[in-house]
Amino acid sequence: MECTSYSPITAELRERINRALGADCEVVDPQTLANYDHDASELRYTPEMVVVVRSRDQVQELLRLANQYRFPVTPRSGGTGLAGGCLPVCGGVVLDVSRMNRILAIDTRNLIAEVQPGVITHDLREAARAAGLLYPPDPASLAESTLGGNAATNAGGPACVKYGTTKDYVLGLEAVLPNGQLIRTGVKTRKGVVGYDMTHLIIGSEGTLGVITALTLKLIPHPPAITGMVAVFSDLETAMGAVAQIMTRGHLPSAIEFLDHKCLALVGDRLPFEVPDRTASLLIIETDGIAGTIADEIDDIGRICREVGAVHLQPAAAVDERERIWDARRQVSLRIHDHAALYVSEDVAVPLGCIAELVACLPDFEQKYRLEIYAFGHAGDGNIHLNITAADRKHPERVEEGIRALLRLVLEMGGTISGEHGIGAAKKRYLPMELSAESIRLQQGIKALFDPNRVLNPGKLFDDI
Repeated sequence: MECTSYSPITAELRERINRALGADCEVVDPQTLANYDHDASELRYTPEMVVVVRSRDQVQELLRLANQYRFPVTPRSGGTGLAGGCLPVCGGVVLDVSRMNRILAIDTRNLIAEVQPGVITHDLREAARAAGLLYPPDPASLAESTLGGNAATNAGGPACVKYGTTKDYVLGLEAVLPNGQLIRTGVKTRKGVVGYDMTHLIIGSEGTLGVITALTLKLIPHPPAITGMVAVFSDLETAMGAVAQIMTRGHLPSAIEFLDHKCLALVGDRLPFEVPDRTASLLIIETDGIAGTIADEIDDIGRICREVGAVHLQPAAAVDERERIWDARRQVSLRIHDHAALYVSEDVAVPLGCIAELVACLPDFEQKYRLEIYAFGHAGDGNIHLNITAADRKHPERVEEGIRALLRLVLEMGGTISGEHGIGAAKKRYLPMELSAESIRLQQGIKALFDPNRVLNPGKLFDDI
């Protein structure tokens, strides 16, 4: 990525930005500024300036100035991404929209929510729940991640096995284009096929085509009951075999998550029961719906798990039991990161029938490339989080070789190199492994059409032309 063509943020330009956006928009406290050079990845890029905005007018003003003076703008909200998508690769200005955090409406008549991009995912879920409704997308970082960031990366989560990802709930949006113009896309209805689908072009574009300033989201009736259980297996392959049996026998749980034995060793202390077997892996399974119906369904799923080889079933019908289990699941990435000297998070996805085959190959990769791989994630949709670690940072070339070999295997299985984290700056070097040169050329053309001056979030997905 060539960054030398951009203008630096001079004292004069800084003053010009402050006049246009308001003097209180710039972040100047050194301690606060230190939060903006990183996200949840291991990448680090330092911005020249950080502004916190509260209105779309300020976003428009900043992007107009960016085009006039040719400096890069990097949108940011919760900063919980794992691919470096909100980091200022080319310096310039970080545009923090986290203060645009109002839930504008919960429309119980039409089952929609109107929100600003900085609304925390958990806050919307709670507001919807209070109205008897559900906003299903539930990324692991839902207590910190924002709806704008979820939309920018098309975030998923455990519930996507039944309910789908963020894009399935975005009916329309408002966004500021790289030239400062405002665009409104989509509808407030369940159907709409007028023109190209601009909404879903922007969803998942990782802040490279526009800055989302408002979202219209679909809500659904909240299920009347939820129940769950944990199934413990002697090894991960057997657990993955159980997932295949559960799905092919006609069950569609609202979540099927798995943790391998390495993950359990790190977070087992947070579970409401003991897992004595050091090689054990587990499935976290939930169903929702009518109380009597889901009670029968979870019993049937338990029988399937026993048939396949589960060594222990732990009911989790009560709210506090489920919360403790999910808390352990959400702590996995943090504990791996703290445990390892070198940590790389990959979130591949493979067809359901290939999950067991993939996890069976992991020990060979560990031995060949001298890595330690922690596997967990969304077993119900094949989205496997492979946390690749090494004891030290002395041989990055060997780690890189191992990652590429693993990604090649995933692609040979008909999978994808990123199921929900996005590409950002961290994974763009792998993009040609999955996409053809023609596909990349067309996507670069779309970027150039939206952003001819390359001012919005440069250096993400692929190198701008």
